[in-house]
Amino acid sequence: MRNFQGIHPTALIGDNVTLGTNVTLGVRTIVYDNVVIGDNTVVGADCILGEPQAGIYSDPEGYRNPVLNIGSGAIIRSGTIIYAGTELGAHFECGHRVTIREGARIGHHVRIGTLSDIQGHCDIGNYVRLHSNVHIGHKSVVKDYVWIFPYVVLTNDPHPPSNTLVGVTVEEFAVIATMSVILPGVTVGSNALVGASSLVRSDVPDEAVVVGNPGKQVASIRDIKSRFDGSPVYPWCETFDRGMPWEGIGYTAWQQQLRDGQSG
Repeated sequence: MRNFQGIHPTALIGDNVTLGTNVTLGVRTIVYDNVVIGDNTVVGADCILGEPQAGIYSDPEGYRNPVLNIGSGAIIRSGTIIYAGTELGAHFECGHRVTIREGARIGHHVRIGTLSDIQGHCDIGNYVRLHSNVHIGHKSVVKDYVWIFPYVVLTNDPHPPSNTLVGVTVEEFAVIATMSVILPGVTVGSNALVGASSLVRSDVPDEAVVVGNPGKQVASIRDIKSRFDGSPVYPWCETFDRGMPWEGIGYTAWQQQLRDGQSG
């Protein structure tokens, strides 16, 4: 099968759609009204961009699709559905069959894994990494440089089912390991680590290691050493750089560049 480029003849494009230069739309992809797609974006097969919100069902004549804005350089893989009224920053990338609901605000250089579900009215920062099968509940706030691993759930209803929604907040550089559940209203602190399969019911301090059910603080991240050579592994930004803005120069040097730029 040859590689496709440009707009596939089976793609459907609504009214008031703005396509940047060098945009690819795959087989049977649907772009609803009022969608803006930035330059050099690739959209795979069977995607839906600008999925109408619930108002179309209650008032089909009066409904107008809110704008979906997709930044430049995005890669949106097959089967993904992104609702109207969402904003994606530049260099967004997702796996297959991802759902992003209305009102989500997602920063630049964000990657979201296959089968993840981003509920509406969430704020997700820059350089965030969400692995496969992650559920981000309505009203969640995930700040810059956060890692969330597979099967993690950020909840939001303190008395289910209820009309009260209280989102989780995950601060910068925090890591939440696989199959953990964070309960409504909890804040996971900056550079904190939530261990695998933890149930977190209360706030996690900055740089804390929390594990278990219920989650309890057992250490500082600075206590953790590599099982291979005994070297420090956290804060992770000091030992890992792939795909990050400090790649190739190191976190400390990058921070210095930022400070130099601010003072110059």
